[in-house]
Amino acid sequence: MKVTLVCSGGGVDGFNSAGKGMSGGWIGHGLALLSACAKQAGHEVSLIDRRALRDWDHFRQEVRSRAPDVAGFGMLSVDFNPAMKGIELVKEANPNTITVVGGPHPTLVPDEVLSNPLVDHVVIGEGEISFVEMLHKFERGERVDRLIDGDRPNLDELPFADRDIYLEEWRKAGYDYDSPEAPLSAETRPPFVTIIAGRGCRYNCAFCKPGEDILFGKGVRRRSVSHVIAELKQLREKYHFNTLMIHDDCLTEDRVWVQEFCDSYEAEGFTQPYWCQARVDHVVKHEDMIRRMGEVGLQGLFLGFESGSDRVLRFIRKGTTVAKNLEAAVICRKYDIRIWANYMLGLPTETEEEIRETIAMLKEIDPDYYSPAFYTPYPGNDLYDYCVEHSLSLVKDHDGYSRNPTEPKIKGHDPVFLRWALMESQRRKLRNSIRRDTKYYLRRYASPRKAVAKVNRAMNARFGRRG
Repeated sequence: MKVTLVCSGGGVDGFNSAGKGMSGGWIGHGLALLSACAKQAGHEVSLIDRRALRDWDHFRQEVRSRAPDVAGFGMLSVDFNPAMKGIELVKEANPNTITVVGGPHPTLVPDEVLSNPLVDHVVIGEGEISFVEMLHKFERGERVDRLIDGDRPNLDELPFADRDIYLEEWRKAGYDYDSPEAPLSAETRPPFVTIIAGRGCRYNCAFCKPGEDILFGKGVRRRSVSHVIAELKQLREKYHFNTLMIHDDCLTEDRVWVQEFCDSYEAEGFTQPYWCQARVDHVVKHEDMIRRMGEVGLQGLFLGFESGSDRVLRFIRKGTTVAKNLEAAVICRKYDIRIWANYMLGLPTETEEEIRETIAMLKEIDPDYYSPAFYTPYPGNDLYDYCVEHSLSLVKDHDGYSRNPTEPKIKGHDPVFLRWALMESQRRKLRNSIRRDTKYYLRRYASPRKAVAKVNRAMNARFGRRG
């Protein structure tokens, strides 16, 4: 069958954002795996990535040129509106095209998606097995239920993600990197790639659970180290990558797996620096693991500090403390590991004094990169339910699910104070960015003038042009 997968993502950024920033610069591993599985089963697969298009007229043209039998849409909560618009245009082009929707939002709120009569089928959970089975049934003219509970695959039995479907589309939009993912920063040298080594998380953060368990099942399912290394070998040969991001929610959860990965990564001759996500309590409890990861190329960790208040950390069930946040940062500095600080402002029950405690903590940590968010009540987790129960949510439309900090997402917070806190928490960001980028570009370019020009471009891209 002719299958067109649709990345309706980018959130509010949307059109003209391919290769730009985190929301536009990375592939969707879900669609890339669906493409690989469908191609392996003999189907013809193409991609429409909204981020690589100009506008809805451009989208309409692409749909008509592909003329798919089946259109498969991936959907986060923030993608609901553009996905529904895309489905409308697919049906406008050909009412007989079968529309299938999957992803986190349909999994957690299936009835909302099914309420649109233009949506023919919804797959909840993991779709690699069930989507291919649906395609075979469509070919044979067999009946397919409107709501499908996806079968959970053995991750080692899945093909490697089909990254080229993204690269092909991005090239049309003027993207010029050698791999289908844009670097995190000046330090993450292109070509840059991301992989996923496992699914799920065994922890119980209130802003995530039980939604993740509904998506992936309880606990963690991880690919074997040999399977991950085989994919990295393919990526090294195909894209000659210089930097790697391992996208697992918490790679450091399994020390035995990490040790085997480090040994294999080193033995197979990989010298490329890599990044991953970790919990601060893992860093503190298993410093030897962090040291070993650093020996084989760990360049930076995404750490969920979340708050500088122990009461707030308990309230969100983070399972860590401010003291551990600070100690984890010290350990990272000890092994020259960059710190990408994830934290939230404007949480339910959080006071202004507790927000000031978060600012004070961040000043002490002095991270290399700041990733703030105004707490957003996404559906599918206990903290969202708390906000609903107490009538706290200010999100009036799916576009409001964007995690970009613009306005408070719940009641009880002064918008002026919250915006001040956002800027104050990142006071050192500009200084760090200039220092880091200047060092990098001075090493890379013999001409100081050229290095300064590159730093200026990086600053404009990161903070916006002034004046």
